[in-house]
Amino acid sequence: MISPLAHIHPDARLAPGVTVEPFTTIAADVEIGEGTWVGPNVTIMAGARIGAHCQIFPGAVVSAIPQDLKFAGEHTTAHVGDYTVLRECVTVNRGTVDRGRTVVGAHCLLQAYVHVAHDCVVGDHCVISNAVQLAGHVQIGDWAILGGMTAIHQFVSVGAHAFIGGGSLVRKDVPPFVKAAREPLTYAGVNSVGLRRRNFSEQQVLEIQDLYRILFLGGLNTQEALDRIEAEVPASAERALAVAFVQAASRGIIKGPGKKGLDEGAD
Repeated sequence: MISPLAHIHPDARLAPGVTVEPFTTIAADVEIGEGTWVGPNVTIMAGARIGAHCQIFPGAVVSAIPQDLKFAGEHTTAHVGDYTVLRECVTVNRGTVDRGRTVVGAHCLLQAYVHVAHDCVVGDHCVISNAVQLAGHVQIGDWAILGGMTAIHQFVSVGAHAFIGGGSLVRKDVPPFVKAAREPLTYAGVNSVGLRRRNFSEQQVLEIQDLYRILFLGGLNTQEALDRIEAEVPASAERALAVAFVQAASRGIIKGPGKKGLDEGAD
């Protein structure tokens, strides 16, 4: 159902079953997939590529031009995956010449007032809580959860299945499978609860805990820790992902807290 009070450019491409509520504006060069609901007072600008069965709540703005002084009007896009929910006043800017696109994956929940800047890539199944702010070029792995009011510095990467506590300032890369909290942001254990909910076996969780004990609590520098991990932790997809992430961390990774800094019962 398309409200007669909505403004939709004739060149916008809306699949069957799309609902557009009153006072929403949809520009040209926009694609919206089947069954998506676009609430009232939403603005969808040129370059938006929105998947099927999404929900977009009032006040959201998708595909506004980047807040980047280097942007010169190049044709870029902003993508939102299938079944993703954008709550009230979420903003997703489109890309720049760097990547050409900003991406929010499928089955994500972006709560109210989240900002996703230009050239960010958010994986699938992510939960980004209220008022989280992603600067440009940030990468978030699949299944990551970001606590409310977290701010992430530009070019930072957050690994898959990571959990970041609310109110965090993220200046360094956060490896996959870990919890991170405190100021400055530090390792706070393995996200074992989240991994078990996603059907990781006990053996997989134990091996992930082993490798991060070596990395963050072993008293070694990063290269020494990686060498020891490859020598002592059995090869697995999880080990390969963690090692590759740390090796590619151009901004460096968060630090360990020391043995006394871990919460009671942390991994």
